[in-house]
Amino acid sequence: MSETVLVTGANGEVGHGLIPELNKSGNIVIALDVNDLDASLKTHVKDFLKSSVTDKSSIEKLFAKYKISTIFHLAAVLSTGAEKNPELATDVNAGGTTLLLSLANAISRKEKRVIKFIFPSTIAIYGLPDLDAKNKNAVVKEDQFQNPITIYGITKLYCEKLGSYFSTNYQLLSTNNQRYLDFRCVRFPGIISALTLPTGGTSDYAPEMIHSAAKGEGYECFVRPDTIIPFMVMPDAIKALLQLTKVPKESLKQLVYNIKAFSATADEISRIVNSAFPDSSISYNPDLNRQKIVDSWPAQIDDAKARSDWGWKPDYDIQKAFNNYLIPEIKNHYK
Repeated sequence: MSETVLVTGANGEVGHGLIPELNKSGNIVIALDVNDLDASLKTHVKDFLKSSVTDKSSIEKLFAKYKISTIFHLAAVLSTGAEKNPELATDVNAGGTTLLLSLANAISRKEKRVIKFIFPSTIAIYGLPDLDAKNKNAVVKEDQFQNPITIYGITKLYCEKLGSYFSTNYQLLSTNNQRYLDFRCVRFPGIISALTLPTGGTSDYAPEMIHSAAKGEGYECFVRPDTIIPFMVMPDAIKALLQLTKVPKESLKQLVYNIKAFSATADEISRIVNSAFPDSSISYNPDLNRQKIVDSWPAQIDDAKARSDWGWKPDYDIQKAFNNYLIPEIKNHYK
């Protein structure tokens, strides 16, 4: 049975991977983005609205026109871009999510039907105080070190809490305790895609390395060679979103889940890239501010809850990620 699905931030990296898969499964996809929709996505979408998630009237029109059953809320100002304009990031990331949650919640209660709200969060919600703490706490769980130092992390953590509130505790003093909004969240590590260029994330040094090498360009990395954070490739990110959406609610013991695939240093990634593209030239010139951000993120995250509750398991470790996906796909892309 087909469902009507809304994807915000549809023209971003995750949208490019998610929308074709949603359409392939028979869903009716409604897309929203502040930018024009790429031609490659248009055949997978029934309707597209060029608008911001902060535009209340536009969102209301979509809900009035379509019986939306699942929302994939991808729209956000990413970490590096958010630090350049914290006010915009607060407006879009916190304000836009608040608006969307509020409207979805109101409609689900009015029509007495479940609306799933799938929210991609990030390791940027963590804030380890220094490198010593990062080294001592090799694997970080969901509820640890929630002290983000960026507006991106702060707004994402706020949205995690707000989504959980709407899904479980909305209007505690109300006599009607029935809640229909079904909020589900995954905390992504850095995501590397072979098909789209990075768009403003602080973990983008990894995809920038390989895309630059494939284009025959040199690359000056903005973090130290020993910098380590968790990553995954786009197919695993899409798999996680779709998998979490399908899990029966009673199987979920929490609303926010860490997921991971592999952790790697910038130097490990550069050596893999250099072996695939021997003419590539990768150097290092750390940006102190961006370095401070990635140093506050965990080296690894604990995703045991996702594995036990809904069977999460990545398809790509670091070798498969590069040898079976990134290198062949990117080589083909830049032919």
